[in-house]
Amino acid sequence: MTVPCTFPDLASRALGGSVVFANDEFFAGKENLIKPEPAGFAAAEFGDKGKIYDGWETRRRREPGHDHAIVRLGCQGIVREVTVDTSHFTGNYPAEISIEAATAEGYPSPAELAGLRWHVLVPRTAASGDSLNSYPVHDRRRWSHIRLSIYPDGGVARLRVHGEVVPDPAFLTGTIDLAAAENGGRIGDCSNAFYSSPANLIMPGRARVMSDGWENARRRDSGNDYVVVDLAGEGIVRHVEIDTSYFLGNAPGWVALTGQAPLLGVTRVQPDTRHRLVVKADEPMTRVRLDVFPDGGLSRLRLYGELTPGALAAATARWESAGS
Repeated sequence: MTVPCTFPDLASRALGGSVVFANDEFFAGKENLIKPEPAGFAAAEFGDKGKIYDGWETRRRREPGHDHAIVRLGCQGIVREVTVDTSHFTGNYPAEISIEAATAEGYPSPAELAGLRWHVLVPRTAASGDSLNSYPVHDRRRWSHIRLSIYPDGGVARLRVHGEVVPDPAFLTGTIDLAAAENGGRIGDCSNAFYSSPANLIMPGRARVMSDGWENARRRDSGNDYVVVDLAGEGIVRHVEIDTSYFLGNAPGWVALTGQAPLLGVTRVQPDTRHRLVVKADEPMTRVRLDVFPDGGLSRLRLYGELTPGALAAATARWESAGS
C-alpha cells in the first residue's frame, strides 16, 4: 500500500508529536523517532557508548522480554499506514515489530498510559534492516497514542504514522485556520513538489528554514505552479496569510487564491515576507487553490475564517463515530 502524500505523519514532531516513554534508550534517544527529516548517518561518529545513530536504539537483551516506546500523536486521528524506518541499522535492527494504539483524554503520564487498553493495529511481524518497513492499518477508529514494540531489542531510525486528522470539534468554533493540518485541512493537489512538500504549508507554527516550506522546480514554460488545499470543512474565509519567509531569490512574483469564488486576485508578493491580507468572500467554500506566478516557494499558507454550522455538526459527528 502506498499512502498518498495528503495523509500527514500524525506522530511527527512538526505536527506536535512527542515520544513520552521508552523502557530503554541506552544507545540512542527515543526523541529521534519523530524527527521530521530523514535519518542521517556519520560513519566516523562514536561516543562513550559506541556508534552514534540518528534513531532510537536499545541495549542487547540478556533476559526475556522486548523493548517498546510510546508516542503521543500530534493530532488524534485515523491511522492508515505505519512505517518503521530502520535506515542505517544493519546488524542492530529488530527482527520483528508490532504496533498498538490507545485513546486517552487529556494528557496522561506514562504510568497512566500503561493502564490503558491497547488495541493491536499491526500484529507482531517481521522487519528488515536499513529499510522502510511499511504496514497498512485497516482499523478506522481514532487514536491519541501509539506503542511501538521491537522484538527483542535493537534500533529504529524513524516512526511514521500516516493518517487522517480527526480534530476535536471543541476547538473548531469561532475563527480558526481552515487550512491547518491540525484542524483537518489537507493537500488535495499540487502541480510540482520538486524540492519540498506542499504539506509543509499547513503545518503548525512558523517555518524554521527554507526546506520547512513548499518549493517547486524552476519553470521553463509559460505556465504556473499551484497547490490545492481541502479545508477542515465548509467555511467562510475572512483573511489570509501568505508567508514567503526564508525564500529570498526563489519566492513567487505574484500569487492568487480561488475557492468556489475568487478570494484574492493576482497580487504581488515580496521575498522573505509574511503577507497578511483581508479578503471579501461571503460564499462558503470547501477547497482553495493557491496559484504562484510563475513558480517559487512559500513557507506557510493560513486561511482564517469560520466553519458553517453544518460543517461543525459534521465534525462533531465524525469525532463521536470514530471514538474508540
